[in-house]
This record gives sequence, C-alpha cells and structure tokens, in this order.
Amino acid sequence: MSIRPILEQRKAVPAMEGAGVHLHRVFGFQDPTELDPFLMMDHFRNDDPRLYEAGFPWHPHRGIETITYVIDGAVEHQDSLGNTGNLGAGDVQWMTAGRGILHQEMPTANAQGVNHGFQLWANLPRDLKMTDPRYQDVTAREIPEVMEDDGTKVRVIIGSFWGQRGPVDGIAADPMFLDVTVPAGVKKTFPIDTRRRAFAYVFEGDAAFADASQPTGILLEKEVAGEELNIRDLSGDRTLIRFGSGDEVTVQAGEQGVRFLLVSGQPIQEPVAWHGPIVMNTQAELQQAFTELRNGTFIQPAH
Repeated sequence: MSIRPILEQRKAVPAMEGAGVHLHRVFGFQDPTELDPFLMMDHFRNDDPRLYEAGFPWHPHRGIETITYVIDGAVEHQDSLGNTGNLGAGDVQWMTAGRGILHQEMPTANAQGVNHGFQLWANLPRDLKMTDPRYQDVTAREIPEVMEDDGTKVRVIIGSFWGQRGPVDGIAADPMFLDVTVPAGVKKTFPIDTRRRAFAYVFEGDAAFADASQPTGILLEKEVAGEELNIRDLSGDRTLIRFGSGDEVTVQAGEQGVRFLLVSGQPIQEPVAWHGPIVMNTQAELQQAFTELRNGTFIQPAH
C-alpha cells in the first residue's frame, strides 16, 4: 500500500455566480488537467437568504456532467425538457448535459435560513459530448451509509466503497464521491484506486492528512504527544487537498473531528475548449455551440 502524496493544499476562494449567489470556488476555470476529469467545484453555504435567493436563472450546459449535493436547505430545478424537481437535505442530482440543456437552479432555505451544498462539474469524453441529456435524482434515504465502530461515517454517493455501492451510476468518469465524517482524534485510512485522480475537501472541523514524505504514524504520535501540528499538517474549513498517485489516503481528525468530501475519477486526457458552462474539445466546437445558442438551435431533438 502507498500513501498518496499531497500535491497542494489551498483555501476555497469567495466568488459570486448566477444572479448574485455568494459562494466559495474550490477549484475551476484554471488548468483543466489539474483534476481531470473534474473541471470545477463550488461550495455554497449561507445563512442569509439575501446572499443566495436570486439563484441561478436559466442558463445552458453542454459537454459536461454536474453533480449537486445538498447538505441543508433545498435547491429547486427546472429545465428546457420540462423536468422539475426539488433537492432537499442529503439529496443528490447528477445531470448529464450532453449535447445541450437549458435549466435553472433556485436555492431555498431551511427553517434557520441556511442553504448549504456543493456543485461539481465532470467532463465528458469526446464520444459522449453530444449524448442525450439525462437526470439522476437521488433522495437522501437512497444513499447508503457505512458506520465504523470508531464512529467514522461514510455516505457512499457514487462508486463502490467498504461493501456499499452508491445509487448514481453510468457516469463517464467512473467517479467515487464520498461524504466522510471522522470523530475527534480518530485516525483513518481510505483506499483509492491508483488509476484515479483524487482530492479531498474539508468543510467542517479540521484534520491532518498524511503525506507520502512522512510516516503515517507521525500524525498519531503528534496527537499523543500533544505537539502542535504545523500549517501543512492541518486542513481546516473550506480547504482543498489535491493528492498525487497512490492507493490510500490517511487522515487524523483534529479536536473538533472532521467532515470532508473524498472524490476520485478516471482522467479523460483529451483537449479542453471551455467557456463558462460549455466544455468541448475544440474552439470550433465551442463557437458552434454559442452560434446555436444565438440562433435558437442549441436544444436538439433526442437521438
């Protein structure tokens, strides 16, 4: 077994999208090879409806898949194919935009005014860019949870993990998407297929992720000895951890415990021509998509 080295740790950056939704950009709109097949992830978490209620009015997508995972509150959606729905706390939606779709997503609050969740974009390979659009809406009760004796809890949203398989399937990137909670002081190792790119994103508490340059035992030794963890050791709220190659990730939860997303996927390794919500392989394909948007032919009949 080999620990994945930490290539980078960085904080999510405040951003504004849609009609004025305040969020934090975890990654995206930079080097598309960095976390191939994943292009972008946004983290939205607000307790003031004025910071999100304008939502994401009608906009196009082509050439990608999006996963929306709601932690608190809800997200109402509607599209150009006549689909409507409402994602509540713990629900997931994987949308394959394929050859093109227009939709809108409108965040709503829970009883405390909170709206909290994530949206992740995954690229589609060349031969699936123009596939039929489709949705997979999954309710919280359909998502399997694994609880370990030490209190570690894993929601298996996509992929197979610890004997459970997530309900979302047929995804081009063959991803694994886990919502992981590790109690205070617990050290845990998670296997990841060596062929996949992988990242973690901490959104509650803090933890130290082991690096291949140091023995895994050093984290536990520091905890027992009461030594202070340095900045590289400690990953707190809204921190992205990007991993190199290897087949496992080891984490030591801090004093508050930690909750994070652990995501991996098979790289596509194709050229990317990208502007906003449309991702193709060439600039000519990208220009064609925007031409179709202007002349009203973007939404095409089912194959």
